[in-house]
Amino acid sequence: MTGPRLAELTTLRVGGAPLRYLAPATEAELVAAASTMLEDPEPHLVLAGGSNVVASDDGFPGTVLHVVTRGIERIDSADGLVHLRVQAGEPWDGLVADAVANGWSGIEALSGIPGSVGATPVQNVGAYGVEVASVLVGVDVVAPGAASARRLPASELGLAYRSSIFKRGFEGVIVAVEFALTPSLVGSVAYDQLAAVLGTDVGHAAPIAEIREQVLALRRSKGMLLDPADHDSWGVGSFFTNPIVSESLARTLPEDAPRWPVAPSEQPDDGPVLVKLSAAWLIEHVGIRRGFALAGSRAGISSKHTLAITNRGGATAAEVMQLAVFVQSRVAADFGVLLAPEPVIV
Repeated sequence: MTGPRLAELTTLRVGGAPLRYLAPATEAELVAAASTMLEDPEPHLVLAGGSNVVASDDGFPGTVLHVVTRGIERIDSADGLVHLRVQAGEPWDGLVADAVANGWSGIEALSGIPGSVGATPVQNVGAYGVEVASVLVGVDVVAPGAASARRLPASELGLAYRSSIFKRGFEGVIVAVEFALTPSLVGSVAYDQLAAVLGTDVGHAAPIAEIREQVLALRRSKGMLLDPADHDSWGVGSFFTNPIVSESLARTLPEDAPRWPVAPSEQPDDGPVLVKLSAAWLIEHVGIRRGFALAGSRAGISSKHTLAITNRGGATAAEVMQLAVFVQSRVAADFGVLLAPEPVIV
């Protein structure tokens, strides 16, 4: 059946209607629908919380599979950790809230991130020095040609900075995710800004309830908490990833340009040494400030956070992408760095 416009299903609030729309209510129905859809040659799109998608104004010329299945199941384990098998459609922040309320640490720094649980391994979601990879055990996924889901352990998912095998061509529909959390009322603080508001140092411990509270406050200050009344939250979070470039390219930038080492596991076996840059710094230093918008456009840079492109009310996907390309072109022209979009562009 033709479903709602994608503008109604995404946090950026742009996008037309799909040709067909499916929203299976149970895991078994999701597995069956995914299996059938993956065998069909027509285009398909898997959509969950819609928090990381820029959908075309023309809609989608195929099937949209909307993952809405919910449920959290605790699994017995002998390793002393709390193992949870979570349905892919479960809201992510609801899971974080439950974990903190139960005294299970590991994901409290990922509070306030919109979207669903099933999307977190795809992007290897991360914030404030923590990534989902640190607590991920595996995913249950339906692949093309399969009538049932199979388990893929985290070690086979190619998890890296904002990336996984799902971002690099692996096709499949995640139906459930398993996490392993630590039974503890305190967690480690891994990010300078978070440490500062907590009054501690990076690497020190803090109560997980306080970590969650401060992360939510930080995200709210940046317009990163969903709020129908706040147009700064009508977006996809950070629109661009922090670029990873060669150390030699980084040396051409001004001395005050932030840069961080890339983990040894993500360095090429033979090639230049890589470092990570700040996308926000690059954008700000080409003269694009918070609140910036192209003339006549209803899309704009957030008034709270330079990395976010937002819908100021009635924006189209074309206006969003026009602004994104403008930002990319300015940064490339001034610094020779190409910013990569973080959301899925449909």
